[in-house]
Amino acid sequence: MALEITGRLIQKLELQSGISKTGSSWQKQEFVIETMEQYPKKVCTNLWGDKIDMLTALAIGDTVVVSFNLESREFNGKWYTDVRAWKIEKQSMQAEAGSTPTPLQMTNEMPSYDNATFTDEGVGNDLPF
Repeated sequence: MALEITGRLIQKLELQSGISKTGSSWQKQEFVIETMEQYPKKVCTNLWGDKIDMLTALAIGDTVVVSFNLESREFNGKWYTDVRAWKIEKQSMQAEAGSTPTPLQMTNEMPSYDNATFTDEGVGNDLPF
């Protein structure tokens, strides 16, 4: 399942590393983005292995598009979900400007009904009972 989310990079967490049960070394880095919705949400995402290099080219405050997979696993009767990124792209300034919604313009004008024709046909017959 491949998904995408757009947001502003707000935090890079420390690089984590270790040795697996099989003796292989691993590296993981987590980062947090904040969506740009009416009610912004923070999403913590992780990168593994050589994909961590994608994060070093980005600065806090950059608007990014993150492609990720959701993955859940069970351990001792509890479920854990990872948001595992596999691609991060910095959104261009033109795309940012184009995606910003403009506020609605309100007017004090009332709609004109000068040429409208109103009839009483069907009045009283539209009740469902």
